[in-house]
Amino acid sequence: MPLTQVDTIAIGVVDDHRLFSKSLSLLLTSFANFKVELDAVNGQDLQAKMLLLEKLPDIILIDVVMPIMDGIETARWLSKNYPAIKLVALSVNNDEKTIINMLRAGCCCYLFKDTHPDELEIALRQIYLRGFYNSEAERLSFRKLLTPIAAEPAEVTLTEKENQFLHLACSDLTYKEISVRMGIVERTVDGYRQILFNKLGVQSRTGMAIEAIRKGLVKFN
Repeated sequence: MPLTQVDTIAIGVVDDHRLFSKSLSLLLTSFANFKVELDAVNGQDLQAKMLLLEKLPDIILIDVVMPIMDGIETARWLSKNYPAIKLVALSVNNDEKTIINMLRAGCCCYLFKDTHPDELEIALRQIYLRGFYNSEAERLSFRKLLTPIAAEPAEVTLTEKENQFLHLACSDLTYKEISVRMGIVERTVDGYRQILFNKLGVQSRTGMAIEAIRKGLVKFN
């Protein structure tokens, strides 16, 4: 579904490096239909500024390493208090543990700060429309998870429908396409998603997929 002329993607930026965040904001506003609604230096600054906004961002880009309140804490707070906002980690850190922790905290995507502007625009548009984007950072993490190391034993019990949903959610299908494939309404899909989030202890679709692979619930050939 392409953006229409009346669609505007509202963006928030949380980064303590002011030169980078200002440059990023200028880049984002150069994309058609994008508008930066929020610019904060850390999670605590974000919390204060969120109360003053007339329009909440659709997507918030979050740096990982910040003083006072870092990216993981910020993502967790946003996921709890503003679950409708899509969160994107943006960092120079390529450590697998950091990537997974940000995804588990509620980010739907992890992007490196040297991402090409064209890919950044594509990623944000897909996140706005589909709710996720498979970045290079996540692909690297998935490849590491798929190396021949014994998967963690599954600690959760799934029903047949939950297992079917989990496997479909680990594909590139949208939730709407999953509802058609399963023959159920989208509201029921939302219910399965929340059940799996709770059982796996995650807050994002990517985090759910990573945990499913780690626990051996889903395997790829």
